[in-house]
Amino acid sequence: MQVWKEYQEQNKERFLNELLDLLRIPSVSARSEHKKDMVTCAASVKEHLLKAGADKAAIFETEGHPVVYAEKFIGTDKPTVLVYGHYDVQPADPLELWHSGPFEPVIKDGKIYARGSADDKGQFFMHVKAFETLTATNTLQCNVKFIIEGEEEIGSPNLAKFIKEKKDLLKADVILISDTSMLSMENPSIDVGVRGLSYIQVEVTGPDRDLHSGVYGGAVANPITMLAKMIASCHDENNHITIPGFYDDVLESSDEERKKMAQAPFNENEYKQDLGVTELWGEKGYSTNERTGIRPTLELNGIWGGYTGEGSKTVLPSKAFAKISARLVPNQSSKKITELLIKYFETIAPKGVTVKAEEHHGGEPYLTPIDSVEYQSAAKAIAATFGKEPIPVRGGGSIPICSLFEQVLGIKIVFMGFGLDSDNLHSPNEKYDLFNYYKGIETIPYFHQYYAEMKK
Repeated sequence: MQVWKEYQEQNKERFLNELLDLLRIPSVSARSEHKKDMVTCAASVKEHLLKAGADKAAIFETEGHPVVYAEKFIGTDKPTVLVYGHYDVQPADPLELWHSGPFEPVIKDGKIYARGSADDKGQFFMHVKAFETLTATNTLQCNVKFIIEGEEEIGSPNLAKFIKEKKDLLKADVILISDTSMLSMENPSIDVGVRGLSYIQVEVTGPDRDLHSGVYGGAVANPITMLAKMIASCHDENNHITIPGFYDDVLESSDEERKKMAQAPFNENEYKQDLGVTELWGEKGYSTNERTGIRPTLELNGIWGGYTGEGSKTVLPSKAFAKISARLVPNQSSKKITELLIKYFETIAPKGVTVKAEEHHGGEPYLTPIDSVEYQSAAKAIAATFGKEPIPVRGGGSIPICSLFEQVLGIKIVFMGFGLDSDNLHSPNEKYDLFNYYKGIETIPYFHQYYAEMKK
């Protein structure tokens, strides 16, 4: 719509500067030293929503970080869109690998470099600016609600309680989320689902103190060695996960779905070059896109123990630790998989060490039906601005709260992500293309228009 383009073009520079200000707030939910920053960021999000045209906005305290809510109501005969996003970000470590400050946004080669630029400040802020466009041009055709939380990156531990307590407040017809990615701007896509997550930590203890590796090495089990052996046992020679029962509930994709996935453009050499690897790795019998979408995985996220400082110290450590996560596909339960992981590591503990495994957090997988009005509205909106139909794909990441949204609120979720897999999410030098940011602001108003039309 021409009036939207004119408004967005007139306010383009302001839209960017406001995002940059938001990115300067180090809203790291996992670190207690950033608690005040979380409060500051929540207040900023609330202010932006009010300025964008919300009738009212509020900050709700939780046992952890606050949730920001806002709404604009235009009529009982209009459908209601609930926009979900998160203002918290991952820790920026390792800092030495950033080419600029993680909370000092820099624009380079048409990209915004900053922690949270793509995940998820840049993406949820597109909705705020699209909403502003609709209200400022008096073209809003849906009631709109926002729920922007501050704990997604730590598993949304307090959001479930909030959703249940505020069920009536959050009542809507569809949930719209931009926390996913596209194949590319040349080949737009829509995630029809995200994987679930099971995350545990394993602690292996040997002697009751660190020992001299010369005096005791060879006589006492080394916890790091034992932990490494246990981790190595989790995959067989075909990179198939060996944990008993792990695949029991996996929803196998049909040949037809796999054929559709194979139609998505994929250049293996470019993929390897972008990642700086010479070979790809994964479960035998599946393509790269299938391994990161329709198949569950088990990954070692961190391992430590003993001496890791400068120089050498010949020590046989008392303890070793590992953080391990599994990405889950439809029909798998994070609770069941977590129990399987914990039981597996406790059961295979070698003699001479003790093993303690505990849950960090988890979330369920989610699928959106592509024949729904909600999905079709999103697909039509993307086609309107990209000039081609989006390809339905499965996302490899996780948004832990999705299944609970549907369970409690009884409505479907649509993913309209504008990021790219190459945006360095959770890594140093996270980035978000300016083109993607503005394209999202341009496209989202069409979703509201088409959804209002198709829901009549």
